[in-house]
Amino acid sequence: MLYCVEMDVAIPHGLDPDQVAKLKADEKARAQDLQRQGKWRHLWRVTGRYANISVFDVESHDELHDILSGLPLFPFMTMRVTPLARHPSAIG
Repeated sequence: MLYCVEMDVAIPHGLDPDQVAKLKADEKARAQDLQRQGKWRHLWRVTGRYANISVFDVESHDELHDILSGLPLFPFMTMRVTPLARHPSAIG
């Protein structure tokens, strides 16, 4: 199942800089691991915002929920999830 996930990150300004650096490093490592597994298929930065648009390829809604809620930056994210289906006019 394919999903488009739009993620906006809002880390509180008063958070300890060392904790923020660790969260960002852990998030990067987790994202790269999921990409290597083929679950996080595409990852694009949204220019001018601390945000991304991603495509996930997972087995179920529950698997996607577990992945997203397990991200280190999850407590600071607002997400919009859109299930995707092949368009009948798409080629290839």
